[in-house]
Amino acid sequence: MNSPTAWSVEYLMGKWHPGFHDDYFIGWLITGSYFACGLLAALIATFHRQMEEKLAVKFWHVVSLIMVLLGLNKQLALQILLTEIGRHIAQTQGWYDQRRIFQFSFIVVFAATFTTAFIWFAKKYRDSFRRYMLVFCGLFFLLGFVIMRAATFHHFNELIQIELFYGLTMNWALELTGIYMIILAEVREIIVSTLKNRG
Repeated sequence: MNSPTAWSVEYLMGKWHPGFHDDYFIGWLITGSYFACGLLAALIATFHRQMEEKLAVKFWHVVSLIMVLLGLNKQLALQILLTEIGRHIAQTQGWYDQRRIFQFSFIVVFAATFTTAFIWFAKKYRDSFRRYMLVFCGLFFLLGFVIMRAATFHHFNELIQIELFYGLTMNWALELTGIYMIILAEVREIIVSTLKNRG
């Protein structure tokens, strides 16, 4: 069998393969939690559409989309595919030994951009930010965590694999915390909106 060429799809995919990558109880629990969170956000958006609150509709649709995409990524593990592509490109172009510099630069640029956008939105849409602060914190927490995992820093990966109790790792605890921060905010939004509508 011929070996894959440097720029073939097979070569770039590396260790990644299509299919379920977290095919066990906790993996599916987290995936289901992402989808449940996305479904709740879509239902809230529908409710606000009936109330003709356009900004709230857009906000919850965006939250729903993000959570569904993160849920799909939980099983597809597309960050592994991106890492493999980046690794093979670095090897082909001869800068693989300096990859840590690029990884660190990526994290710095992402952190600066994401934090700046977070602060800008908080100031520009002050009322919405106060109303949905828990959602924003949950999203900030989750997206930051996903990007840090995608960067594959050795020490960070070791840290998140630490076992806390009963087989629960730091990795799972952090991800579930971010998801359920948002779900908690969604439940609160449903209660507040329902009471407001009745009033």
